[in-house]
Amino acid sequence: MVEDRVERFRQLHHQGSPLLLPNPWDVGSARVLASLGFAALATTSSGFAATLGRLDGSVSRDEVLEHARIMVAATELPVSADMENGFADEPEAVARTVRLAMGVGLAGCSIEDFTGRSDDPIYRAEHAVERIRAAAEAVRSDPTGLVLTARAENYLHARPELADTISRLQAFQEAGADVLYAPGLRDLDDIRSVVTSLDRPVNVLAVPGGPSVAELAEAGVHRISVGGRFAFAALGALVEAGRELLAGSHTGFTERAALGVEAARNAFGS
Repeated sequence: MVEDRVERFRQLHHQGSPLLLPNPWDVGSARVLASLGFAALATTSSGFAATLGRLDGSVSRDEVLEHARIMVAATELPVSADMENGFADEPEAVARTVRLAMGVGLAGCSIEDFTGRSDDPIYRAEHAVERIRAAAEAVRSDPTGLVLTARAENYLHARPELADTISRLQAFQEAGADVLYAPGLRDLDDIRSVVTSLDRPVNVLAVPGGPSVAELAEAGVHRISVGGRFAFAALGALVEAGRELLAGSHTGFTERAALGVEAARNAFGS
């Protein structure tokens, strides 16, 4: 039942070690990751967009909700969805998105403070808080609810302002968010500052050259996700295979494919 998945997902944030939350991009990748032993999954906006031949930020709310519905049906694991900025500016419209997210059976979803506009990328703090408050009220109004993650996007949009990021996350916490997330943080001391400034679980995005899982655990991080990196790692492998074939070789990718065949048999077999 959906209620069980929501509660299971909530409890996974309080297990004494970080919840490793991979981001599949389609049904097959979701089932493979589930077969490897992960306890929960989260969608990736950039990875899903890539399956449609598009860049991140170019997918509609209806497309994202249908994708989320399919992903929820693909596995018994709790699934959280990247709902970008709620596909709206105004708080009530964001709340509507969250209600629709609950309607497709998600155990969690995230709402970010990125406007989608390159000239003014981050919502004013007060407005950003009102958006999260409306989302949290929508969650509380539903008997099942979900785990609401609030994202402060400064570090992804050339605004590496730790004090403002912490202030926003603290305000999102007070507005009712269950999990706080500032993607793009990579300095361990900065991450510790975020964790110690909050009373709710903190998600950190795994980044190249960033802290290890063990270091993040020691810093008190509750959840670690990968964003679109698994999806683009798969695309990277496709590029390598294509270039090998164009160069007249097929040894490398046919050997690597054996691992994928084994994974598919393990994940998809009856």
